[in-house]
Parts: sequence; C-alpha cells; structure tokens
Amino acid sequence: MERVVGTVVRGLRCPIINEGDNIEEIVVDSVLKASEVEGFAIRDRDIVTLTESIVARAQGNYAEIDDIAKDVHAKFGDETVGVIFPILSRNRFENCLRGIAKGVKKIVLMLSYPADEVGNHLVDIELLDEKNVNPWTDVLTEQQFRDHFGYIKHTFTGVDYIEFYKSLVEGYGIECEVIFSNNAKTILDYTKNVLVCDVHTRARTKRILKANGGEKIFGLDDILTTSIDGSGHNETYGLLGSNKSTDTGVKLFPRDCQPTVDRIQQMLLEKTGKTIEVMVYGDGAFKDPVGKIWELADPVVSPAYTAGLKGTPNEVKLKYLADNNFSDLRGEELKKAISQYITEKEEDLGDSASAQGTTPRKLTDLIGSLSDLTSGSGDKGTPIVYIQGYFDNYTH
Repeated sequence: MERVVGTVVRGLRCPIINEGDNIEEIVVDSVLKASEVEGFAIRDRDIVTLTESIVARAQGNYAEIDDIAKDVHAKFGDETVGVIFPILSRNRFENCLRGIAKGVKKIVLMLSYPADEVGNHLVDIELLDEKNVNPWTDVLTEQQFRDHFGYIKHTFTGVDYIEFYKSLVEGYGIECEVIFSNNAKTILDYTKNVLVCDVHTRARTKRILKANGGEKIFGLDDILTTSIDGSGHNETYGLLGSNKSTDTGVKLFPRDCQPTVDRIQQMLLEKTGKTIEVMVYGDGAFKDPVGKIWELADPVVSPAYTAGLKGTPNEVKLKYLADNNFSDLRGEELKKAISQYITEKEEDLGDSASAQGTTPRKLTDLIGSLSDLTSGSGDKGTPIVYIQGYFDNYTH
C-alpha cells in the first residue's frame, strides 16, 4: 500500500519524575508501553527526546537563593554590583535576582531596551520613535524612562518588570538603581564590578567590560559552577538555564547528560534491536509574532544527543524541482523523476539552487523546537516525545 503519512510526533506520558529516579529506565519503559498501547512499531532512526527538566529533576539539581547569595558574595564581596542585561522573566530570573540581592551591598540594574535579549519588550519600538529616543546611543535613568513611557506592563504576564525587579531587591533592604542602556560599557560609569546576565551574547559582553576597565566581571554562567554546601550546580552553565522551582529555590540546567542519552539508546537497542536517536532538549528556538519573544532562554537547545543527530538537513525543495527541473512533467511521471533526483542527490547539497529555501539549521535545534512545541510548558504531562519518519523523504 502507498505510504501517505510522513513525520509523526507523539508526546508520551510518563510518571512524575523525582530526585533519584532512574531516568533511563523510565524513558525506555514509557516508549515501550506507548508502542504497545498505541500500536506503533519502533523503527531504526526513530527519535526519542526528553525535556531537560526531567533529567535535572532526577539528578536533584536544585539550589536555594541562599546558595546563590553565598557564591555571589564570595565573588564580589561587599561591593556595588552592576547586574546587566537580565531576561525579563519571573520564571527565569526572579529567584536568581533574590539570591544576587542577598549577596551584595547595592545593585545597579541595567536593562536593555526596548526589549531583552529574547524579545520580551519593556516598551514598543514605535514609542521610541515617537519620543525621539535612540536605544543604541541614549542612556536613560528610571525617571527619564518613566517620563517618556510611563508604566508599561508585559503583553502576556501583565507585569511591570522595572517595578517588579526593583521591589525584589529592595525587599532585602538593598538599594537598587535602575538604568537603561544597550551599551555594556555604560555600567562601568557606575561600578567596575559586574554580573553579566545575558545568555547568548555573554562572552562578548564580558570581553567588552574587561577591555574597558572592568574589575570583577562574572556571568550567570560563573555562579554555582560548583556545589555550595551540597547544592546543585552546573559546571558549564552555572545559573544559565535555571528555572524557578519554589519560592526560595531554582532548578538548574541538567549536568553531564551525554551518558543518559547514550544509555537510553543502548537500552532501546537491546530491547528492540533498533537504533534510535536520543536527545535532551530545553527551549526551542521560534519567535512568537504577537509577544515578539523568540523563546530560547536556555544556553543551548540540546545539552546532549546521540551521534546520529549531528549536522544539518540535506534536503531539496520539491516545489523548486517541480517548477524548474521537471516543469513539463505531471502525475506519475513527475513523481518518478523527483524520486530519482532525490535518490541520486549529492551527500552535501550546500548552496545549490535545489536546496535553497530549505532550513539550514542544526538538526538538534529543529528537533528541539518540534519537541518543545509538542510537549509545551504546562500541564500536558508529556515530557518525552517520540518522533517517527523525520529522516524519511519523498522516496520512502
């Protein structure tokens, strides 16, 4: 019978994961049970993805704001600290900021504008034009920002993040001065001691600060890189990728995930005889056209994946072939011609015309976004995603 379905994506339900659980066994058991109950066959080159959250939960990779405070104080001492370019998110930064505030003498909070690094807006860019404010050159005080734009709440959360972050710091009896600039060097006019909070541009920000007189320069990726009094930690990313877990704690990005994905692949091979690719995923990378958020607040989409997920897609554009190479063909003749073209295509199409318009991104970024959209971030209860047919094409 002719095949009429391509890629199929299933969100799999599994038990609630707790610290100390054997995550590998739970994932494998969940896949096998879903296959049995739903009646789908497990095939070579299927993909299993699991959220970073359940890996971190199984690892018990948690920390308290007091742990953050202790590490911050050890790095900065009794200094005024510039906290620059944080993401505007209660989930991502609230408890991090609480810990930072408990560990320093004073904070100068420097926010990028009109939006943070991942697209959360403080103010609409149209208002900048209206007020003749240039975000690339103009430094604003909190009062100047309010005089220009008033009190603006986030499109979805209804939170005024300027007021929210400032009140968090002041709640610990710590003075908080808020300024607005997109130039990292601005903070050095206030203090030479800076905690860099941007995610994807952090290396550049640190380099600029150090080259222009910064003294104690650290990033969120330098906080909790080792355990503080038995806390969780992440050697590579520190606090980056962390989420609020309780009113006083954070769940950190999972550490050392490669053995987990390799072990799941091996267990599935032993139980099914099939080689299945496995990856851990965090945030996908896709932009919301209304809220303008592009989602990727984690330091990477995937901290670990099996070897078959390396690289980028090598695909041709069917409509290009139909409109150009085989524009005179129709029906079964067109299908056969395109199928033969795909079968004989080069191993690396590069920038050939037939490949233009396909998606030149890493497989793990594409699959991570697909998985993130499937599992969601709420109450679906499907932190494992099973993907079939992703590597298939028009010929099979």
